[in-house]
Amino acid sequence: MTAPTLLAISHGTSSPVGAGAVATLVDAVADRLAGEAPVHAGFVDVQQPDVPTCLDGLRDGRTVIVPLLLSAGFHVHVDLREDVDAALAQGRDVTLAGALGPDPRLVDLLERRLTEAGLADGDVIVLAAAGSSDDRAVADCERMGTSLAERTGHPVSVGYIANATPRVPDVVAAVRAEHPGTRVVTASYLIAPGYFQTLAEKAGGDVTTGPLLLPDAAAPDEMVDVVVERYRTAR
Repeated sequence: MTAPTLLAISHGTSSPVGAGAVATLVDAVADRLAGEAPVHAGFVDVQQPDVPTCLDGLRDGRTVIVPLLLSAGFHVHVDLREDVDAALAQGRDVTLAGALGPDPRLVDLLERRLTEAGLADGDVIVLAAAGSSDDRAVADCERMGTSLAERTGHPVSVGYIANATPRVPDVVAAVRAEHPGTRVVTASYLIAPGYFQTLAEKAGGDVTTGPLLLPDAAAPDEMVDVVVERYRTAR
């Protein structure tokens, strides 16, 4: 039986650099699955093609949608779920895989970004997440914060850039008040460069890490591993 197509669906971005970074991840997944499964890409917001358009082009055979999203929030539970249900109602064979996080391999990658940014003894970390109106996504981010604290041995507080509270600048200010004179390192829990990464960098931390996908760099093996595992589990 032919393996189902992996349809990698990212949020979409108006940043060409961010879009290029996400494309690098999709290409790396395609390389990993060469000879096993075809890989296509689409977007849940901002960019095209959207999910219905992608599925219209994949009418033959099975499709597994893998959200290139760090937490299972509104886009996964509502937008993508509705797209999948509509396709199923039309008789298509479509499966929705899980979001990328929380996952210990993403903790590995966050720790590496912190090391690259020069994390030192005594630093306090603020994990900067995109945020969501869905409490389940917020809980996912909180679990990542707990895991990062356990891994690094540093205090970690979680802040959000949009759609959830507390906001990152407020968390940074609170950490400074609680730990006067201590360096605050903002750990970017964002997939790619773009507007949200800029907001994380302007949130008041002394140092801000790069996002999980860096511009002009190969996609990290950890992220490729997670995407491939989500696909294989769902299929």
